[in-house]
Amino acid sequence: MSALIQMENMYKFYKLGGETITALKDVSLTVEEGDFVSIIGPSGSGKSTFMNIIGCLDKGDRGTYYLGGKEVNSLNDRELAVIRNKKIGFIFQNFHLLSKLTALENVELPLLYRGLDANLRKKMALESLEKVGLKDRASHYPNQLSGGQQQRVAIARALAGNPPLLLADEPTGALDSKTSSEILGILTDLNRRGHTILVITHDHNVARQGKRIVHIKDGELTSDERLFEGIETETVMGGGESHEAIATFQNFTPEHTR
Repeated sequence: MSALIQMENMYKFYKLGGETITALKDVSLTVEEGDFVSIIGPSGSGKSTFMNIIGCLDKGDRGTYYLGGKEVNSLNDRELAVIRNKKIGFIFQNFHLLSKLTALENVELPLLYRGLDANLRKKMALESLEKVGLKDRASHYPNQLSGGQQQRVAIARALAGNPPLLLADEPTGALDSKTSSEILGILTDLNRRGHTILVITHDHNVARQGKRIVHIKDGELTSDERLFEGIETETVMGGGESHEAIATFQNFTPEHTR
């Protein structure tokens, strides 16, 4: 596998009342194709800023970012829009479906922006809805769907153009626990089919659905945990030190996530 995301020494600064705030500090991250990575951190940790840069919704002030081998931090707004449309499928907490469009039409939107033929758009959108089990709801409007079904439509929309990366921002935040489990199951299944998934969350239970958990605090990545066969392997970063720690998946609770 090759690296889909390569970010090195990324910084992001904001001006607030004459003061410079460092939202991201020396952040480096590599994500391989086919991985399922959860970025977890509390409110104000910098995870939203991190997501915006990964999703090409914003640019860092210092550092490099390659997506699929292309350096994107130096691109202009129009070039970034093309990258977002072709390379990234977005899944949001509040679905962001257009109420006057059917499920099928909502899923077709990113394909419409690509200028694809109507028949091809419909075919690809129906295939995407079928992947999330909603092909039979294609003609329904958002207000005719449950919250979980709306999120499935949003996932289908993210999938429609077969982008290399699915970027999910708190994908279960507006759902009850049962529906949340169903949505996480869909994401896990999509990852098994080869889709690269990156989830932004504050919930450690959601984060554990992935193969890898990256913790962010005060704009810095503090640890990087690889989950496999019921074992959690943690690489702690920061302070010039790095070490590996093994703990059982069920019992391990990092101090910095409490």
